[in-house]
Amino acid sequence: MALKLLAVLSFSLLVSAGGMVVHESRRAAPAGFVKQGTAPANATITLRVGLASNNVGGLEERLMSIATPGSAEFRHWLAMDEVKAFMKPSVETLSAFDSFATANGLSPSVISPSGDWASITLPISQANDLFAAQFQVFTHPSLAQPIMRTLSVSLPSELVGHVDVLHPTTAFPDPNPRLGSAGPADTPQPSQSCNSNTDDGIITPACIQTLYGIPATAATRSDNVLLVTGYANEFAQNADLAEFLSLLRPDISPNKTFTVLTTDNGTNTQDANVTSSEANLDIQYAAGIATGVPLQFLSVGNSFSNADFMTGLMDTTTFLQGVANPPTVMTTSYGLNEALFGSSVATKICNGYMALGARGISVLFSSGDGGVRGLHDSPKLCQNDTFIPTFPASCPFVSSVGGTQGFAPEQALNLSSGGFSNIFPVPSYQTEAVGKYLETLPSDFPGQFNRTGRGFPDISAQGLNFEIVFGGATLLDSGTSASAPTMAAIIALINDRLLAAGKPPLGFLNPFIYSKAANAFTDITTGRNPGYHCNDSSSAFEAVVGWDPITGFGTPKFSELLAAAME
Repeated sequence: MALKLLAVLSFSLLVSAGGMVVHESRRAAPAGFVKQGTAPANATITLRVGLASNNVGGLEERLMSIATPGSAEFRHWLAMDEVKAFMKPSVETLSAFDSFATANGLSPSVISPSGDWASITLPISQANDLFAAQFQVFTHPSLAQPIMRTLSVSLPSELVGHVDVLHPTTAFPDPNPRLGSAGPADTPQPSQSCNSNTDDGIITPACIQTLYGIPATAATRSDNVLLVTGYANEFAQNADLAEFLSLLRPDISPNKTFTVLTTDNGTNTQDANVTSSEANLDIQYAAGIATGVPLQFLSVGNSFSNADFMTGLMDTTTFLQGVANPPTVMTTSYGLNEALFGSSVATKICNGYMALGARGISVLFSSGDGGVRGLHDSPKLCQNDTFIPTFPASCPFVSSVGGTQGFAPEQALNLSSGGFSNIFPVPSYQTEAVGKYLETLPSDFPGQFNRTGRGFPDISAQGLNFEIVFGGATLLDSGTSASAPTMAAIIALINDRLLAAGKPPLGFLNPFIYSKAANAFTDITTGRNPGYHCNDSSSAFEAVVGWDPITGFGTPKFSELLAAAME
């Protein structure tokens, strides 16, 4: 059954005058956005129209069957055309939208392989009339240019049930979706230990290999590709990767490189003056841990206004849906607070990840670096007891990776984001685990959150004081931005063993994690996540025995995870 939405924004079907139906609205713009007045009537806007897929509920049911251990079709991942058959709009939806477009002089362009995304460009005056909107101009101190948004958008009654998303309308951007609020900083000293709880504790690939029992044996399969995504003008530097490998993985050739893929006019500039610490962190630890695994770097450009990260996520999923031989693992270290997206945009993007999972791609996301308070970097929020989930980490079709610190034993990283979605309900694969965690909370727990929401993260890995090479210099970087590529590299190595044995790759991980593989992780039972800048007096979730919304099921034990995958 398709996931039902919970209302973060007022998402309702209210019929207004003229046969219009309210599609989505919000009471006010998010904090920091200032309304500057009505958008000029003659200004133009390009809207992405997310058309309803003909059988997204059927795809979800099929995916859950394929991904659940014990199923007769376990890991029988779908081919590209099989997924398209679920995702493409129905004849009725295409007819309704085409009739609407023709009647209003619009010329849509299809922009996705399955035909479920189209693009229309029209004057603001016409957008206001067609969708009962009131586009305004907003500014934000962190945005290079003003943006046009509306606080409410409606659909003509003939499009209700046929159009899932109109973007950009009520969803607001953030110019910096990078999660790493804690780094890069500090030049590491020559004398090191792997215990990040100590003053000289520094994490390197060797530390990760030792802690999680990861072999240095090179992978052998050329059809097992690990994809690293890059947004917000973050570029992976070849020279820095070569220096990183020479320094920290001298057994790997410094000529090890990656294939660059692009969408939205993306590039991968090698200008040493361009700030790219996130992309460097991600690609260096993918290469440094997933020994011998082929790497790709997808650079998502800024062909859309104000580097709209949400559009970048949409276009990442549609790009990969059109790739005949996709990667087996994708890792992303970017995200935003869930409420910025709104339910319709978040759900459509999340369904895109569902489609990738059905093709056998393990989709991993960092959980975030603001603890229970979303992606904040302000001490002012430390006493706010209304917890803020992050997205796409909260999507039930991705595997969200939290952060840990220390070394045997590990503990939860205080900045590791985690909690419960306000949009997505708890999925069936984690009902039991979430229920057990909620029973551990005291009756007077001060935190306010959605107890029926999808809990995240699912798993975790080290996230503090990672040594990277940045602009030719060695620096330390921290955050769940480091945890996700670390975990993705481990999954890629296991996929190499599976493929070599004639077995399919792991694909959508979560039903496997919450059942057969639950004991293949070291349970993290100490620590809490008030967030970066916050002290231990701030309300937060606690790590406990079993799953928790800080570290999930814990950190990987390679040999046991491999054994569970091979069964």
